[in-house]
Amino acid sequence: MTLRLAGRLRGCIGVVVAQIPLALTVVRCAAAAACEDPRFPPVSLQEAEDLELEISLLDPPRPVSDPAEIEVGRHGLVITDGNHRGLLLPQVAVEQGWDRITFLREVCRKASLDPDAWRRGAHLELFGAQIIPAEGPKI
Repeated sequence: MTLRLAGRLRGCIGVVVAQIPLALTVVRCAAAAACEDPRFPPVSLQEAEDLELEISLLDPPRPVSDPAEIEVGRHGLVITDGNHRGLLLPQVAVEQGWDRITFLREVCRKASLDPDAWRRGAHLELFGAQIIPAEGPKI
């Protein structure tokens, strides 16, 4: 679940593989994005009125055998190395104007890894996603 306020990121929390029904997953992720994203303070009641919500339904991730197969704007990335894991949605690279290499480096940073960890044995996966804009809450 991605939350935006005036077009700017306000919170983003999700799961790669849901363990509960989709509707409940969406509700839990929305609440977590509003209150638990460590990059932001909790969403205030005043902000909630103007939030823009976006749901990203992820395809199952698959291993990347060659970075050239990553298509910016079509694929999201997951990188894992030990206890470090990072995920960036397909739309992030487009929104930020990144090329493939920058996208790879940034998913490493998201996982608190060296920006070139993708070249050095970290497990890299790609996925597609269906992006669904949702109407914000009416308070």
